[in-house]
Amino acid sequence: MDFAFDARTEELRGRLLAFMDEHVYPAEAVAEEQRARLASPWDTPAVVGELKAEARRQGLWNLFLPDAEYGAGLTNLQYAPLAEITGRSPHLAPTALNCAAPDTGNMEVLAQFGDERQRKQWLEPLLAGEIRSAFAMTEPEVASSDATNVETRIEREGGGEYVITGRKWYISGAMNPDCRIFIVMGKTDPDGPDVRRQQSMVLVPRDTPGVTVKRAMRVFGYEDHSHGGHAEVLFDHVRVPVSNLVGEEGGGFAIAQARLGPGRIHHCMRLIGMAERAIELMCRRAVSRTAFGKALAQQGVVQNWIADARVAVEQLRLLVLKTAWLMDTVGNRGAHTEIQAIKIATPRTVVDILDRAIQLHGAGGVSQDFPLAELYASARTLMLADGPDEVHQRSLARRELKKYL
Repeated sequence: MDFAFDARTEELRGRLLAFMDEHVYPAEAVAEEQRARLASPWDTPAVVGELKAEARRQGLWNLFLPDAEYGAGLTNLQYAPLAEITGRSPHLAPTALNCAAPDTGNMEVLAQFGDERQRKQWLEPLLAGEIRSAFAMTEPEVASSDATNVETRIEREGGGEYVITGRKWYISGAMNPDCRIFIVMGKTDPDGPDVRRQQSMVLVPRDTPGVTVKRAMRVFGYEDHSHGGHAEVLFDHVRVPVSNLVGEEGGGFAIAQARLGPGRIHHCMRLIGMAERAIELMCRRAVSRTAFGKALAQQGVVQNWIADARVAVEQLRLLVLKTAWLMDTVGNRGAHTEIQAIKIATPRTVVDILDRAIQLHGAGGVSQDFPLAELYASARTLMLADGPDEVHQRSLARRELKKYL
């Protein structure tokens, strides 16, 4: 395994670091100021459009997509250090580069499983950053950590239509007025013998009759305007043509797994960037504040926090890079164990680092004057998103134990 950055990665890193310094970090406060003056908190601040235009002009666009026909054609190993950089401003930078969830996963689904018409109608405007999208899988009435539990029904009526009935929540991006399309997971064969072949995915335009975006769901008190919120969405006898099926009937579970693998590693890449931002803020705070007669940087406990954070981040980065390398060389299935390992280790470790950073900042740490509280809410949520830690622990443990049975 050679994790040295190749020439293309180094060149993109340099351009991206400059873009962050010159455009993204200065835009953080501007975006908040502009949002306060918008007619709706879900509207997009003008500065975001300016960032997107500049990122596209500089060729920092769709870096996440390994398919060279649609994206930058980068490997996971090449993309990892770039995603880490965007994680330093996770509520702005990924969107600016058109590399933000849930659009990234939805674009990957359409590129891999969509037909020519679906790619033309939905993938192309997503790639251009003209529209946003949402992925509707999680439901409030069942334990969605087990995707076979979904109760939304996708029933074929006659030869030409599906009728969709169900209730979803925490559907990321759905509050954004630019969200035009949902990828909805539900059951087309609820009584089928194979529980992993009961589900299918269909494309549902947001303006389809029967689709109601009911309310925004808060995350630790935040409404997460920058990502288009997390909504409760009702599907009341929603009718779409059968041609809106993604892939094949019964393929929904497999598509979900194909979608979530890259999504999990992308989250972990960005989490490392969040941790790096936290360490930087800790160090700046530690050398600028005095307590009990000496700088915080001279307090032993603070030194321990900073040292432990550095060690932890270096460990996580190596594990994420190994996982990216395996995904590139042996495929997502061959990297299954490592994907689960990073999904378990990264959020919990970054949450701990952010917790220490908040503590070091005192009251400022939980305020809006620093990004730490919002970063903490995002990182803590990722212990649930894309499968709770415990689900990955269960699967990983069973794979380890199988060697001895």
